[in-house]
Amino acid sequence: MSTGAASVVIGRDPATVFAVVTDVTRMGEWSPECTAGRWVDGANGPTVGAKFEGDNALVIGGITLKRWTTTSEVTECDPGRVFAFVAEGYTTWRYEMEPVDGGTRLTESFAFETASAVQRFLYETVARRPSSMVKGMQQTLDAIKASLESES
Repeated sequence: MSTGAASVVIGRDPATVFAVVTDVTRMGEWSPECTAGRWVDGANGPTVGAKFEGDNALVIGGITLKRWTTTSEVTECDPGRVFAFVAEGYTTWRYEMEPVDGGTRLTESFAFETASAVQRFLYETVARRPSSMVKGMQQTLDAIKASLESES
C-alpha cells in the first residue's frame, strides 16, 4: 500500500475550509497536477455517492508528459470535518479538517494499492510517484491557505 499526507494550518474556520476543499470546480486554481474539475452524472455538490471528473497533467520542466481524466466518487462527506473520495476505483483521497487555535489544520492524504511488485517498483522507485504526490499535495494546501487568508 502506498500512502502519503501533507497538512497546513489555515486561519479560517473548518466550515469555510470545507466549502473550498469540496468545490471540485476550483481545484485547478491550486493544484500543480489537477487542472480542472466538474461534477458529473447529475451531481452538483459534495454528498456521498456524488461523482466528479478531474482533468490532470504531469508537467516536468515546463513540458507536459501526460494528460488524463479521472472519475471519482465521494465516499465520506462530513461538513467541516472530512471529505473523501475514490478516484478510478483504487486511489483514496481524504481531506480532514481539525479546529486549532487560530483556524483549521487541513490534512490531505492518499492511499492506493499497486497491482504487482513490478508496478510498485516502477511507481515507487523509478517514478517516485508517492513522494511527488506528497510534494504536490503540500503545494495545493499552501495555495488553498494563501487563497483563503487573502480574502477579507
